[in-house]
Amino acid sequence: MRDPSHEPLDAEELRRQFESMLASLQPNELLTLQDQLGRAAADRFARPASIRHRKEPLAETVVFRIRVDLDDARPPIWRRLDVRSDVSLEDVHRIIQAAFGWLDYHLYRFALGGGSPFDRRSEFFLCPFDAQEGEEVGTPVAEVRLDETLHEPGDVLRYVYDYGDSWELTLKLESIHEASEDSPWARCVDGRRAAPPEDCGGITDAESLAEVVDDPAHFDIDEVNTALSDPIRSLVDSGIDARLCVLLYQVQPLDGSGELTASATRLAASSTVATGDQLEADLLPYLWFLRRARDEGFTLTSAGYLKPADVVAASKVLPTMKYFIGAKNREVQSAPVLHFRESLLRMGLLRKHKGRLLPTRVGTRLADDPQALADHLADRLLNQKMDRFTEDASLLMLFFAAASEPGDHIPLETIGALLTAYRWQGTDGRPIHKYDLYHLDNGIYEFFEAVSPPERGLRGVTLSPTAIEIARRAIRHR
Repeated sequence: MRDPSHEPLDAEELRRQFESMLASLQPNELLTLQDQLGRAAADRFARPASIRHRKEPLAETVVFRIRVDLDDARPPIWRRLDVRSDVSLEDVHRIIQAAFGWLDYHLYRFALGGGSPFDRRSEFFLCPFDAQEGEEVGTPVAEVRLDETLHEPGDVLRYVYDYGDSWELTLKLESIHEASEDSPWARCVDGRRAAPPEDCGGITDAESLAEVVDDPAHFDIDEVNTALSDPIRSLVDSGIDARLCVLLYQVQPLDGSGELTASATRLAASSTVATGDQLEADLLPYLWFLRRARDEGFTLTSAGYLKPADVVAASKVLPTMKYFIGAKNREVQSAPVLHFRESLLRMGLLRKHKGRLLPTRVGTRLADDPQALADHLADRLLNQKMDRFTEDASLLMLFFAAASEPGDHIPLETIGALLTAYRWQGTDGRPIHKYDLYHLDNGIYEFFEAVSPPERGLRGVTLSPTAIEIARRAIRHR
């Protein structure tokens, strides 16, 4: 038997009763109801901040054999990868991009626990843009190791790339193997079928893929492993600055000359090029200012400039003044001296105090220690307040310098072309020229000029061993 009072009401009857109830409410009661409904909706769709599925990292590094499937692909599209357990999820993202032939044009995320990368029951690991925007609850991918998400065979990690086309992939741990010191960060051991190309609309079936891919059945394991062993990708695993990793990864497809890849290859095989006496000799401009400021100090003019005698003395030790035309006795008319002296303040080596130029506590300590001074410069070159263009330009300048040999030039024309192709242009809409790189706010080119032999005529330097050594330390400095 059924109780008629428990019969479900149809939609029309429900609407009628709801309107009748609203009509009987006072204005203040309507506002209260509106607030309660809003709170209920927020509670219904809000993701609890306490969700955590992340595990403790493994005590020892191992190699995970992972099968990565493109969800809903028919026939299946997948890759089987051997991946070191200690890589970050940011590295895993790059590995997937290489394995599926994608170009890192779009946003992405990983998710642990739930059924999809957008499941509200999941713990999210966010790409740099999403983490910076703060619109989603989650941990930046760079802060999470792979072995904090996978432990035992059968464990699953979700990944989505390109929120528009929405390529959702499932990473399933199949087996665990011992790792050696020379185990690569990733290696492809098997796979099937070509992956859909960027921006093709999210298609995964063979018939549709045949319209945008020459051979949907094509899979070449050597092609995948060549991409995984790309020297630029390999640099990611060598401890270089995370900002440089991201920038190189994004500008690599824009480099038609191949100079970026060639430089990465040289950098991967590089070794120390300057120690001891070489550092002392090449860092003379810095050491001279620090020692002179420590022993006597610099009395500034009422306008805040160095006195003529100090400008003359500084001109004798600053390489860029060798071919400078002029009297070299007034700082306001000796731009290289002025710019270098100002860079010493930005680097935290000198300070102004009651009309005098004195060393900071750090500057006093470094005045007789070229090795420690080199480390300090390496740290400060990229760790200053700077705008995004200055940061991108500085990263590329240091990268190319670090990959150079003594006597080489920084390829400023190549850097300008890469910056232009990437996202930047001059104030009048023109491409970025090498002249735009001479006067960056952080004084990085003044650094290269100060520690390298000058060239006669047009502005330029041939890189010294010390310039190269400090550049290498800078892009690996934490």
